[in-house]
Amino acid sequence: MKIKSYFLPTLLLMTTVAFGTVKPIPVTAATIEWKAYKIAYERWGTIELESGELDFEESTLTGGNFVVDMTSIQVTSLEGKKKANLEKHLRSDDFFGVEQFPGATMVITAVEQSADGYTVTGDFTIKGQTHPVIFPMTVDGNTAIAKVKIDRSKYNVRYGSDSFFDNLGDRVIYNEFDLNVTLTF
Repeated sequence: MKIKSYFLPTLLLMTTVAFGTVKPIPVTAATIEWKAYKIAYERWGTIELESGELDFEESTLTGGNFVVDMTSIQVTSLEGKKKANLEKHLRSDDFFGVEQFPGATMVITAVEQSADGYTVTGDFTIKGQTHPVIFPMTVDGNTAIAKVKIDRSKYNVRYGSDSFFDNLGDRVIYNEFDLNVTLTF
C-alpha cells in the first residue's frame, strides 16, 4: 500500500516537470485597463477577463491563452450620460461589435527571455480578425504584468481612423490603444 501512496505524487511531479505547469488566472485576480487617444484628449476604462492561464516550465514562462469579455467594456474617464453613451458606442459595430463578437482572445505563440522579463508574441483575435502582437511582460512571484499596444485598424475597428477616412480633422481617434494587464495566479 505504501508503494501506491508514493507512486501517484511521484508521477504527478514527473508529469509537471516534463510538461510544465498550467497556472489558471482567477478572473477576479485580473485587471485589464485600456486607454485610447484622440488629438485633443484621452479616454480610458476597464475590461474583464473571462478566462485565462499562463504556462510555465519550472519558473520560466512558456505560453498561455486568454479570453476577454468584450461586453464588459467600461469607461472610467467619464461619468453619467457621456459614460453610458461612449460604452454603448464602443460595444456597437462602429467599434467592437460585441453582439456578434462578445469575446476577444489572445494565445501566446512565442516567449523569449529579455533583460526586463519576457518578450511575448501573441495572436490577438478581435472581431474575428487575428494578428500577432509583440509586447513586454514581467513575472514576479505570482504576478504577471504586460503592457500591450494594439493597432485597432488591423481588426476592422475603423470608426474615427484616418487610415480609412479623410478630412477627420481633430475628430481623429488614433489607431493604437494601450492595454495594461495585471494577472495574479
